[in-house]
Amino acid sequence: MGLLDDKVVLVNGGSQGVGAAVARAAVRAGAAVAVTGRRTEPGEALVAELAAADGEAMFVRADLADAEQAKGSVAQVVRAHGRVDCLVNSAGLTARGTLLDTTPELFDQHIAINLRAPFFAMQAAVADMVRREAPGTVVNIITSSAHGGQPFLAPYVAAKAGLMGLTRNAAHAHRWDRVRINGLNIGWTATEGEDATQRTFHAAGDDWRERAAARLPMGRLGRPDEIADFVVLLLSDRSGVVTGSVIDWDQNVLGGLD
Repeated sequence: MGLLDDKVVLVNGGSQGVGAAVARAAVRAGAAVAVTGRRTEPGEALVAELAAADGEAMFVRADLADAEQAKGSVAQVVRAHGRVDCLVNSAGLTARGTLLDTTPELFDQHIAINLRAPFFAMQAAVADMVRREAPGTVVNIITSSAHGGQPFLAPYVAAKAGLMGLTRNAAHAHRWDRVRINGLNIGWTATEGEDATQRTFHAAGDDWRERAAARLPMGRLGRPDEIADFVVLLLSDRSGVVTGSVIDWDQNVLGGLD
């Protein structure tokens, strides 16, 4: 039996990167999966890939910056499957900005994607669980930078730190509903989005991963598939009673000094 047999899992921001890896891992674990994204082509390509592996999957086109579409992603899955058992909020914006040069527009974009979208997706998903009087699980993909982060990530850190607090608040509020809500503070990870970010904002060349790996304790970046397996565990009953935990998934030790 798979860890997520007979579960319906919605992965917001699931058409590429960590979200796509979570979708693949959830299907392998026996779940029916829905993924959202703004772009139809990669979303439908992922669904076709999962279907070819005998998985049950659907794509929901949604711009999660719009709160109504974030809530609507849950509603579409409920219409298709009758329920949502598990929600993963994986969408993220990492556009650079410091305290001194961030515009109100950039700040609002970060809040919209990195905080408001998961808030309203959780609102809709948890409401469905409570209505059915059924247990459920949520995992929010956050970031180790939520503890402070680099100066050029000021609006990103502000939004993700908010998500870290929201994760604990929502978990506390709904513990008696048997809805478990946890977060994962992931470190530097080799994704398509990170490749674009390095090239766009840091003038990185094709060898940026190798250069980055040489500066990291384990000699490599984190991999989406590793994170995905951990997320599946948190979504499943095998993570037991754990709720309100925000786990640092990184190779740098918070508070450690040389």
